[in-house]
Amino acid sequence: MRRRLLLLSPLAAALPGAARGQAYPTKPIRVIVPVPPGGGTDIMMRLLQPGLQERLGQPVLIENRPGGGSTIGTNLVAQAPADGHTLLMIDSAVAVNPFLYARLPFDTERDLQPVSLLATAPVILVAHPSFPPKTVKELLDYARAHPGQVNFASGGNGASTHLAGEMLRSVGKVDIVHVPYSGTGPGVTAVLGGQTQIMFAGISSTRQYIEGGQLRAIAVTGNQRSPALPDVPTFAEAGLPEMSAETIWGLWVPAATPPAIGERLAREVAAVLALPEIRAKAIDLGFVPAGTTPAAFGARFRRELETWGPIVRQSGARAG
Repeated sequence: MRRRLLLLSPLAAALPGAARGQAYPTKPIRVIVPVPPGGGTDIMMRLLQPGLQERLGQPVLIENRPGGGSTIGTNLVAQAPADGHTLLMIDSAVAVNPFLYARLPFDTERDLQPVSLLATAPVILVAHPSFPPKTVKELLDYARAHPGQVNFASGGNGASTHLAGEMLRSVGKVDIVHVPYSGTGPGVTAVLGGQTQIMFAGISSTRQYIEGGQLRAIAVTGNQRSPALPDVPTFAEAGLPEMSAETIWGLWVPAATPPAIGERLAREVAAVLALPEIRAKAIDLGFVPAGTTPAAFGARFRRELETWGPIVRQSGARAG
């Protein structure tokens, strides 16, 4: 028995702490948010932060690392130690960037592991109050009468806010001009300041400005009105059911992270999202809360690849 234990000891020393039964987490958890503050991704993570911190028993530190259409922050996580102490919180860009960039410094499916789908949401089209059109029909008529003169902001090349605009360009047969910004927050700021006329954005990023009169809501994507803004019609109601784009938000870890850690994180996230006050707040902000297993999120991610690939190719959008 003594000899057997001696033979096993080098192997035990080589195993990660979680595999040896060591409690996880053992230190503060860093969550990389690869976009600036103010957008839906940042808002959702900050909504989850207190509850996740309490359940995990360690500080949860949010670090905004914008740039490169979310690729800079994503690459930081792809190269981080696979011990569950560095997480990635990202939106639909994770399924768009593989088609948008000729080369990425990481391979999403090889270098990252899905943890949980946190939420989904329709995308809302907003306009500066000085912009004449108030409905989808009026917008299409105006854009056709003024080709190349309507600018739409986005959170960056390939963001869902960009591709929703490209979808409108294609479905509505209009010539509108894309103006990319380094995140949803800066894009919304540009519309608020009148630098651009319209923008597709998340309800969480725009609701306060819509209710305050600084932005005008025109329509939301999808076939159902948002409970957060029930008076705003859908594109389907306006005769454009093809405008079905939605944003997803999810949590990821480096690929080699022990599956037990990903499963633990998924359980804790689901528990936080199930709290009545958190769920109500998320819905109020325009999110549709989820909270899934890693396997379910992986399956959803593959469906997102199938959805966004053709749209990116059709739009001709390229970056990097």
